Amino acid sequence: MIFLRFVGKNIILDNMEKFYFGNLAIEKTLQKQVDKMIKEYQTVKEIFGPIMFVEGVENAAYGELIEVILPNGDKRKGQVLETSKGLAAIQIFGTTQGLDTKETRIRFSGDVLRFPVSDEMFGRVFNGSGEPIDKGAPIISKEKRDITGNAINPYARAEPNQFIQTGISTIDVTNTLVRGQKLPIFSGAGLPHNELAVQIARQATVLGEKEDFTVIFAAMGITHSEANFFIQDFEKTGALEKAILFLNLANDPSVERLLTPRLALTTAEYLAFEKDYQVLVILTDMTMYCDTLRELSAARQEVPGRRGYPGYMYTDLSSIYERAGRIKGKKGSITQLPILSMPDDDITHPIPDLTGYITEGQIVLSRDIYRKGIYPSVDVLPSLSRLMNSGLGEGKTREDHSGISSQVYASYAEGRDLRNLVAVVGEEALTERDRKFLRFADAFEQRFVTQGKYENRTIGQSLELCWELVASLPEEELKRVKPEHKAKYGKKYRKV
Repeated sequence: MIFLRFVGKNIILDNMEKFYFGNLAIEKTLQKQVDKMIKEYQTVKEIFGPIMFVEGVENAAYGELIEVILPNGDKRKGQVLETSKGLAAIQIFGTTQGLDTKETRIRFSGDVLRFPVSDEMFGRVFNGSGEPIDKGAPIISKEKRDITGNAINPYARAEPNQFIQTGISTIDVTNTLVRGQKLPIFSGAGLPHNELAVQIARQATVLGEKEDFTVIFAAMGITHSEANFFIQDFEKTGALEKAILFLNLANDPSVERLLTPRLALTTAEYLAFEKDYQVLVILTDMTMYCDTLRELSAARQEVPGRRGYPGYMYTDLSSIYERAGRIKGKKGSITQLPILSMPDDDITHPIPDLTGYITEGQIVLSRDIYRKGIYPSVDVLPSLSRLMNSGLGEGKTREDHSGISSQVYASYAEGRDLRNLVAVVGEEALTERDRKFLRFADAFEQRFVTQGKYENRTIGQSLELCWELVASLPEEELKRVKPEHKAKYGKKYRKV
């Protein structure tokens, strides 16, 4: 391999004479050879935070992988962010400590960042750069994939329509998750989204199918205690055997947070579309990812958008979320559950706002419900699954699913409204009918929403619980369920 080092207009070829451009024919011949070689530059102009600017760069590509060689011989990785008129902006994976503008050399690989994927990744734990941190051997595979992935042709997409059971009643019944869907969880600081994420990863399964199912769990910007919690819980419950973990710690280089979800999704695409796995990808916390985008945008001195976040954040998030789905003719699927903590519990913040535009619904955790001691603290009313109706019904969940789900939602909403009325006029001013809806709302939260961190409810158990709860309401108020379903499922709970 021949390496070239560019210093001004001179090209220095290792173990060869110096050549100066002058003859046009020689220039063209050399240029063709140069384009095929790994190029090395020593023209660093400026280092600003995690960003390095290199001058005199030719034919550099967006996303191209580079190697930074320090004066003491140490090496670091990086990636091209932007190139224009011979000036390349490079993000360094790791600290920029020890780098200078005179002696540091930049080696361009001519290729993008690729990640080795294999069936041997099950049960393994990796860091945000894809390196094993479980004391196991590195993954050696001939199959190396570009971490940016390949866009799915919309025409080739298959409609998500198959039910995934999470074991969480508030998700399975009222916000049903289907294979190929992207359904985010909107949380807040201090809310139990980590516990919920682990529980879903532990319990999620595909019903009625003998297909391979796996979970890929990617965490960004977490503390050591959170990382230990994730690893220990997966190991203790045996869920690690069917899972793959990518953990980026808070003290790891921040730019690795941009790689972590892409490494997870690259692995998911290989398993889903090459090995026919049903893959559930859980990403937590996307707020840390977006904060890193803002940090890099500030380092590049870009004009900020809403609340300082870059204007291209929508496009960047789309490049992650749109990697979920199903492809016609392929058995596998990728389902996404991105988790984000809303700053100040503000659902209009740019991160949840843009996420809501791209994804297919949201599951919202409520601080008010959390203060009542209720786990998993899901607020059913603002939560939504836009593809829910495609994944329920006879042959998928149960024939009464749609009706009873709509009924408990409507009844709970009325009970919540009556709570506000009681705060003004008192419960004595309510009619007997209104009191029943008020009590239903309390029972719904205490029995349906509330469940143990290791309680795995089947869809049948959750639906039966719904029928048991609505039995306390007047029968004439059950307008959203079919009479035949009332007789078949609800009659045994109703007191004569």
